[in-house]
Amino acid sequence: MGSSSPAPKLGNPAGLGLAGFALTTFLLSAANAGLLPGSDVWMGFALFYGGLAQLFAGMWEFATGNTFGATAFGSYGAFWLGTAFYVWFWAPKSGNVGADLAWLLGAWTIFTAYMTLESFRINNPPVMWVFVVLLVTFVLLWLGAALHQAGLTQVGGYLGIVTALLAWYASYKAVHNSIA
Repeated sequence: MGSSSPAPKLGNPAGLGLAGFALTTFLLSAANAGLLPGSDVWMGFALFYGGLAQLFAGMWEFATGNTFGATAFGSYGAFWLGTAFYVWFWAPKSGNVGADLAWLLGAWTIFTAYMTLESFRINNPPVMWVFVVLLVTFVLLWLGAALHQAGLTQVGGYLGIVTALLAWYASYKAVHNSIA
């Protein structure tokens, strides 16, 4: 009988997933806050770092048995891919971008609400705070789009910057804690 070697140990994909989320959130939030007027610098990063890298991190979380991490990274990776795709290809053709964004942000607010509730159960305070602030950010962005209130979107942008900083901290902790 042949011997089989053990499967290689997977590293913690949370550092990558949180970093991709942080940078992409930082760039789009800076635009929403009015700090990058007319800039779409976030879109390339939404496709590749916030999108693909985070989606990969989610799949690697499945491999480690972490359903919460897989659901979070897989879903927000898809969020970034879908949002960039919408802005790039469909928004220019849509006659109703405001309503489109309100529905999109409303749906992501619902998803983020239940992920926030679950984040209280994973015993990881930095990640929990990312979700708490992200939920408030999504609520503000959703209301800004639904009520046509640019001021709410701008405040949501600034709060998104705080979300990004918290996500970078959580990424740092994940990387730091995984170094042997």
